[in-house]
Amino acid sequence: MLKKLLKKLNRIPGSKLHEKLDDEEAVRRQVTALFGILSSIYGPDKLVLRAGKLDALSLMRSSSVEERIIALQRIVFENPTIEERPTPERIPEILNDVEEAIANFLARKTVEEDLEKRVNERMQEKHEDYIKEIRTQLVKEQSGPENAQTLKKYAQLEKLDSVKLSKSTYERVRPQQMEQIIGQEQAKRSLMSKLASPFPQHILIYGPPGVGKTTAARIALQEAAKLASTPFAEEAPFVEVDGTTLRWDPRDITNPLLGSVHDPIYQGARRDLADTAIPEPKLGLVTDAHGGILFIDEIGELDPVLQNKLLKVLEDKRVRFESPYYDPEDPNVPKYIQKLFEEGAPADFILIGATTRDPSEINPALRSRCAEIYFEPLVPQQVEEIVAGAADRLQVSLEQSVAKTIAKYTIEGRKAVNLLSDAHGLAVYRAGGTAEESVTIVQADIEEVLRMNRLVPYVQDKEQDAEPAEVGKIHGLGVAGFLGSTIEIEAVAYPADEAGKGRLRFNDTAGSMAKDSVFNAAAVLRRITGLDVQDFDIHVNVVGGGRIDGPSAGVAITLAIYSAMLSKPIPQDVAITGEISIQGKVKSVGGVFEKIFGARQAGMTRVLVPYDNRRDVPSDLEGIEVHLIKTIDEVVGLVFEERLEQVAAS
Repeated sequence: MLKKLLKKLNRIPGSKLHEKLDDEEAVRRQVTALFGILSSIYGPDKLVLRAGKLDALSLMRSSSVEERIIALQRIVFENPTIEERPTPERIPEILNDVEEAIANFLARKTVEEDLEKRVNERMQEKHEDYIKEIRTQLVKEQSGPENAQTLKKYAQLEKLDSVKLSKSTYERVRPQQMEQIIGQEQAKRSLMSKLASPFPQHILIYGPPGVGKTTAARIALQEAAKLASTPFAEEAPFVEVDGTTLRWDPRDITNPLLGSVHDPIYQGARRDLADTAIPEPKLGLVTDAHGGILFIDEIGELDPVLQNKLLKVLEDKRVRFESPYYDPEDPNVPKYIQKLFEEGAPADFILIGATTRDPSEINPALRSRCAEIYFEPLVPQQVEEIVAGAADRLQVSLEQSVAKTIAKYTIEGRKAVNLLSDAHGLAVYRAGGTAEESVTIVQADIEEVLRMNRLVPYVQDKEQDAEPAEVGKIHGLGVAGFLGSTIEIEAVAYPADEAGKGRLRFNDTAGSMAKDSVFNAAAVLRRITGLDVQDFDIHVNVVGGGRIDGPSAGVAITLAIYSAMLSKPIPQDVAITGEISIQGKVKSVGGVFEKIFGARQAGMTRVLVPYDNRRDVPSDLEGIEVHLIKTIDEVVGLVFEERLEQVAAS
């Protein structure tokens, strides 16, 4: 309506600015039209009341155009003191001012009405939303958060939970007490001593897979919690996480290990918090482990940046949260969120990290904060004990040869238990599927499992070797990770067709450092035998084409060539490791501890290691004799039981 009045105002005769009105009738019509617009704006009754308040009622009803113009001025400008009669020259200007005032009023009124209309619409929407929310809340209060669809899904989950095929075999046979963990006596004592203290230490556990690192840590906490000397409560948590699967966002949008902040815009905090733009911190595993142990398996695979963040938590014993959306002055922030942002979340725990990596590959900063424990590789006898114990907990009987057969095909306790579980399944199936009856696992069951898994013996049976000693063949020692093994090295030597023009060949796939060991051996052999290797065609081979990373096969290569040149057989129950210098000295090498265990697993009865590695020799060895050697003279004396002076003279 106001817009129509504006259009009507623009159509009033003579209403343009500075338009001169010569026709008195036109002025009269214009004044009448203006009063008509005012009547439309205020209404006839209200216009009369307004005119009465402004002493303009009699002037408005006057037949004089001048008096009616004065009435217009008083009503429009709300000024009852206007009395000056307008002169004919000023009438157009006065009417123009009146029109402008009415137009401004109408325009303002139009905007106000549009704004009021939108405000009313918005208020109506909010009112409807509020009514809807109240209704929803009332429904929830009466019926709860469930409906037919959610209840159906819940029932489906309940039905799935009720179906259980069986308890995991590994869960059933897993050790429940520390003494059930086989072959790690020293490591178990070390682990308990570090947790039983009033000031427990962070720990790094090194060792091959499947030897009981995780189980030992879990049982150690249970045992330590029973002691009055430790700060662990009986219900102290043991939180286990796999470092290989632990993922996080560098922007800290998500961090399951340390915790993160769910911002209200991007991630969506709880709805009631998001509506008020309040970020919500989410606690991580380090807080779940507060007061207990956080066990990270394969900690060496953890992201380096995340490792550094974890070190900061170990120092502070708290996790700090930050968010640009957090306003400490906001009165709507709940107390727990305010406490988390201002004080952080508690994270006072003991870290136990397990890894199959070499210690040199672990973050030095992490190593400096942790005590280090080494779990040893298992030998066949220990694997047999693990199989026997698992069979007892599984409540099955074993044929006498089953445990020994399994021990030939693996050195991992976990793998041994898995093989036993497969054989148990075969035995149950063979018995007709009656699980309640006593089941006996026979040799045929385990043989079939080994065939199905395409396994080959991990430990060769040395008792079946046809020759106790062979010319030009010797067992060196290697190590990969925490697992030692024997390396067969063989050599042949024939007189050259022409003296001084012999050839020395070596398989290149074994590596350049192993080839250097061959040339070092040639120099040493000339000195100790008096023979020129160039008078022979010599071929050295690493059986299986394995790559030798390092000079540790130097002594073994020297002895193999020596045996081939002089046709002296080497006992096949002896294994050797050590670097050879061109002066015939035996230098120290790495991995001696693991190599000795590898030699014992391979059925060796004697092993020769450098004298400088004497501190790496285990103190509780059984079934193998270790000799410390300094020079090639000592090696020849121990292997062939003769002196080099006699050899050179012959």
